[in-house]
Amino acid sequence: MKATLFTLTIALAAATATAPAFARDALPQATQQALALKDGSTLYVFKDGKMAREDRYGRAAYLKQGEVLELADGRKVPAVGNEVARLDGLLNDGHRN
Repeated sequence: MKATLFTLTIALAAATATAPAFARDALPQATQQALALKDGSTLYVFKDGKMAREDRYGRAAYLKQGEVLELADGRKVPAVGNEVARLDGLLNDGHRN
C-alpha cells in the first residue's frame, strides 16, 4: 500500500512539474514555421497554410488578407488569412485562469 501511494505521489509531482512546459510548446507544435519580419514582429505560418502575426511586444496583431509583409532578410511575403484569434489562444495557452 505504501509503495502504491509513493508511486502515485511521484507521478502526480512529475505531471504538475511538466504541465507548464506543454503550454509553452503549443505554438511551435501548431505552426509550420516562424518568420522574423523587418519591423521586429513575427509571422507564423500554420500547418494549413494560413498565417498570423505577433507584434514585437508579444501580442497577436491584425493581419490583412493579401497584405505584403517584408521579412528581416528583405524577401516579401503576401499574407494568407488572418488567424489573430487562433494565435492569441496559442500565445495565452496555460496563462489564463
